[in-house]
Amino acid sequence: MDWTKYAPLPLSERKFRRVAVLKGGLSAEREVSLVSGAQCAAALRAVGYDVVEIDAGRDLPAQLSQAAADAVFNALHGNFGEDGVVQGLLEWMGLPYTHSGVQSSAIAMDKHRSKALFSAAGLPVAEHIVASAADVSASHLLEPPYVAKPVAEGSSVDVYIIAEGANSPPQLAEGDHRSWMVERYLKGRELTVSVLDDAPVAVTEIISPGWYDYAAKYAAGGSRHILPADIPAEATEAALQAAALAHKALGCRGLSRSDFRYDESASDAAYGKLTILELNSQPGMTPTSLSPEQAQHVGVSFEALVAWLVEDASVGR
Repeated sequence: MDWTKYAPLPLSERKFRRVAVLKGGLSAEREVSLVSGAQCAAALRAVGYDVVEIDAGRDLPAQLSQAAADAVFNALHGNFGEDGVVQGLLEWMGLPYTHSGVQSSAIAMDKHRSKALFSAAGLPVAEHIVASAADVSASHLLEPPYVAKPVAEGSSVDVYIIAEGANSPPQLAEGDHRSWMVERYLKGRELTVSVLDDAPVAVTEIISPGWYDYAAKYAAGGSRHILPADIPAEATEAALQAAALAHKALGCRGLSRSDFRYDESASDAAYGKLTILELNSQPGMTPTSLSPEQAQHVGVSFEALVAWLVEDASVGR
């Protein structure tokens, strides 16, 4: 793969000059998004874009109108930011935006629907059940060990690991009306692969003291990244192919990142010893984030990455 083509274009060849960077927002991932947005805004300014930063609020249409930008860099995370909602608003306003479109973003955020498409594409997924919070709290819906998590949240928000031999299920908050997924816990190593412009970038192994929760993802020193992952060549190739297929299956564009469990003791299948966990259609862009690190590994600087995403922006993605 010729990664040099992602170098920032000369000013005279760019489609867009003034860019609105959406950050913050209304979700549980607001603080992470503020960091991602600030990083992206600084990088875009460094390569010559006129940047306005927007802390996305309930008056977002007015904020966008006032910004008078040519394109939008979407650095929002979680609900209202990467689930198709803001993408629909941007399309309604006729504003080109980065990353995936309405349908792809909504499906990627919905773990149940994305798993159905992964499975249809031939990618192995973990056994799982979708249930209400009340049912998850009432009894074990799968034999422990298993994982309970909201169907539509990101960054490991509200994820419970139910250990083997646990006497009781997780006790979720009363009045929680979200759909929950109870998923078979898979042993093995945590791998992740970014896909840029339909091309898989690299394979990283994530090592954390416990499990890869919110703190491990975003706190300095919360996890260790082995890049490239120290796994057999055939496993690397399988992970790259699987990530590209997942990106295509969900109809993603721009940049995505897929997470896998790699179990060396498992018998070989279509994708070796891999099981796909989920796909993030709008990966984090913080100092500890994985996708920028993988891009840097293949020679695409952070500035080049965000500049390419801006130039790839479109309406009706």
